[in-house]
Amino acid sequence: MEERFLSVIMPVYNEKNTINEVMDNVLKLGIVKELIVVDDASTDGTRELLENNKFTDRVKKIYHKKNSGKGSAVRSAQKEITGEVVVIQDADLEYDPEELAELCRPIRKGVADVVYGSRLWGGKPQRVYMFWHLMGNRFLSFVADILYNATLTDIETCYKVFKSDIFKRINIKSNDFSMEPELTAKVLKKKLRVYEMPISYYGRTYEEGKKITWLHGFSALWALLKYRFVD
Repeated sequence: MEERFLSVIMPVYNEKNTINEVMDNVLKLGIVKELIVVDDASTDGTRELLENNKFTDRVKKIYHKKNSGKGSAVRSAQKEITGEVVVIQDADLEYDPEELAELCRPIRKGVADVVYGSRLWGGKPQRVYMFWHLMGNRFLSFVADILYNATLTDIETCYKVFKSDIFKRINIKSNDFSMEPELTAKVLKKKLRVYEMPISYYGRTYEEGKKITWLHGFSALWALLKYRFVD
């Protein structure tokens, strides 16, 4: 039997159409020790779906009373982690869980503390759309590299894989999507061994359920600047 070492955190808000498939895809992986699902006060029936379905005992469920944002959901899951390695998995179908084993490999080999799955590296399937989102992401990654002397290509990626002992010590302050640049800032300031690997990206349009907007770019930029100088 394959060793189960990976904790998967899944923040969820109004994803009733995709969450079952994503959870199934995650739980099929032999390396997954636990799936920690945090429902951030969904209003579309997602919570009822989670409450009524019978899942394997590897699934832990946390329910927020009010919608607080992705950062808040991830923070709620931090204390539940028991695996050696941890990753955040969105509840939509934009990322492919089958690629998680490959992303974990540098950590398991002992050469990395954190691994970023980059949608901008090339070599894997990428949906061709949303030019300005692409430009915004490249700009934010460029700013992060300047501020923190790094070479990351995709700081906004969901797939950030951590040694669990490191991740549990990160004090996540952002409640919203600014959690992504905050994590990057705090990882790079700690001088950890960070690697980056290409991943596939099956992005959604707003009509298909995408939630992040161009306005997030401003809060992300502010987070990069703020956490360069404060903890």
